[in-house]
Amino acid sequence: MTVLCDWIRAYLEHMQARKLSVNSLRAYRRDLESVAEDLAVVLGHSPADIVVEEITSGPLRSAFARFAGPRSAASVTRAWSTWNGFFGFLVIEGAAVGNPMQVVPKPRTPMRAPKPLQGEDTPEQLLRRVAEGARAARNPWPERDLAVLATLLCTGVRSAELLGLTVASLVGRPGERRIQVSGKGGNRRSVPIERPLDEIINAYLESRRVRFGLRVPGAAPLFVDHRDEALRRGGLQYLVRTSLRAAGVGDRVQRGALVHAFRHTFATRLAEDGASVIEIAKLLGHASITASQNYIDATAREQRMAAGSNRTYAALAEVADAP
Repeated sequence: MTVLCDWIRAYLEHMQARKLSVNSLRAYRRDLESVAEDLAVVLGHSPADIVVEEITSGPLRSAFARFAGPRSAASVTRAWSTWNGFFGFLVIEGAAVGNPMQVVPKPRTPMRAPKPLQGEDTPEQLLRRVAEGARAARNPWPERDLAVLATLLCTGVRSAELLGLTVASLVGRPGERRIQVSGKGGNRRSVPIERPLDEIINAYLESRRVRFGLRVPGAAPLFVDHRDEALRRGGLQYLVRTSLRAAGVGDRVQRGALVHAFRHTFATRLAEDGASVIEIAKLLGHASITASQNYIDATAREQRMAAGSNRTYAALAEVADAP
């Protein structure tokens, strides 16, 4: 018999070897253990006593039905993907003869519309005001603030990806600089950066050397707080929120977006400037071009709305309706 909890531990070790982030591993564990608890209810015994051989399509469907009850479609879809990957691992390891997830329904999650920063010149206004030191702080550091915001706007990295950057993530010769990003699922991508961003980051690193009097090694986090410790998620959110407010554009962030609005702004501007869906997918680190297509579709809708606001249409409508 193959005990489920033993194989969950083995799978998490396997995923950890792929250098996933702490948050990703935590999510995998949560999804596996939560559904296992529902499986235990369906099977009538404790999670520790479940064996892989008894996890057939029927009990698994029932367990996912229980799991889905209080949760959003996105959470259920993520758990479905986790268990699908887990059973793929079991099949490869010879612990299961097949993958029953193929007959477990997966909810359809509609693509959410992008939520970029509102206002045509909002990114430019934000960067100028932050560079001028508009963000009030007990220990001002405009070079760091500008470098963080400019990196978000010019590379489209996720907040976790930004916080995971090290000094050594900057590679290449001047004029051909790139940032090596460790993305979701341990996938790595290389995002090119142009001279202005390169110079802003270098100015920040120089200010960091002056501020702390230390040589910055390649393994050190790229972005740090005022104690020279790695910038964390809460600190990043606070930096972004207060910068937007100081620049007078705090009301241009749509509900449900903050740091992620910078990624959406990056992608939306790429689409507006004619980038292909494949180029956008590569730069954003999307596993599928479906998510990237969403930016192009949204841009097309906005262009249609803008074209439709042409006052000539009002006169044309009168002509068309005339007897």
